[in-house]
Amino acid sequence: MAPCRAFTELSAGRCSQTCSHHRPRGRSKGLHIQALDAAMPFDFEAKAKRAIQQQRQLKIGIVGFGTFGQFLAKRLVQHGHQVLATSRTPYHSEAAALGVTFFSDPDDFCEEHPEVVILASSILSTEAVLQSLPVHRLKRNTLFVDVLSVKEFPKRLLLSALAPQMDILCTHPMFGPDSGKGSWQGLKFMYEKVRIGGDRRRHKRVDTFLQMFEQEGCQMVEMSCEEHDRIAASTQFITHTVGRVLGAMQLGPTPIDTRGFESLLNLVDNTTHDSFDLYYGLFMYNQSATDELEKLEHAFDSVKKQLFNNLHAKLRSQLFQPPRSVEEDSGDEEAQIAAEPFSVLLCCADALDAGVTDSVSLHCHTQRV
Repeated sequence: MAPCRAFTELSAGRCSQTCSHHRPRGRSKGLHIQALDAAMPFDFEAKAKRAIQQQRQLKIGIVGFGTFGQFLAKRLVQHGHQVLATSRTPYHSEAAALGVTFFSDPDDFCEEHPEVVILASSILSTEAVLQSLPVHRLKRNTLFVDVLSVKEFPKRLLLSALAPQMDILCTHPMFGPDSGKGSWQGLKFMYEKVRIGGDRRRHKRVDTFLQMFEQEGCQMVEMSCEEHDRIAASTQFITHTVGRVLGAMQLGPTPIDTRGFESLLNLVDNTTHDSFDLYYGLFMYNQSATDELEKLEHAFDSVKKQLFNNLHAKLRSQLFQPPRSVEEDSGDEEAQIAAEPFSVLLCCADALDAGVTDSVSLHCHTQRV
């Protein structure tokens, strides 16, 4: 028996709406199958991909387009975000090379209504930069993000300076243009969601911003700004302090460097490349930095005292050894050599008793004697 015309049309993907032979049972009479396989437009996948990217795309403004601002902008552009920038120094050519729109006038910058504003100025200038920014020209739900190396100070500043409707995200990328010039895999990124509005879209905006760092392989660390500063004072600040002290000694490579010494040279190189303003900011705007500096000073004095105490012990062992006769010492070259360090030790003891403790003065004292 030959199939009906309706079945033939169904097989060809064009079943008639009036076909009663193949209308699904139990369904509404107004619902009919019109095609089994509809052809998609040739650019359907490309359009769908662009639509998804637009949903994930943010309009991000960077205030302070120096080395670190440009460092962040490059990755943000690579992730498809629209990036704007403003700075006191004109960086038009640098911005154009990165695909960033630069504004010399902060009013023009704010009137572009970026969804996210990143404060990438130095620690010392952040308060003045924020005060000079016409935030009243921004949308009330703008998300402000700081990327400073200290956290409690910008947290308090943003909470006091911004309207309560504005969102605040405090972050600290624990890397920079030198340590993060290649992959960010495994590098730490600290953040605290200080104030985010109840709107679901505002929470999604924060997650979209943080997603870039996650996709780059960063180790995401969520903690309070107060805890960050307490820990950073004994890690980051001490690291910079030791590096600058060693740098002041003008250390350099030698033909017999050990791996440990090479590590010290790398530390000097990494820390002295940063500006002194950054180092001073780590000290000035972290309440725990002074305590850690005093601990470092006490630790150094303790080690130096331990060295000199051992020197006294060596001196006493020679003071109370059995006396030797003149005949025994005459012609004894080893005894004459042994007498020289004893006299030096006596001089050191005199100097220590006189209150001379630093190594340079101690050396001069023994030379005079």
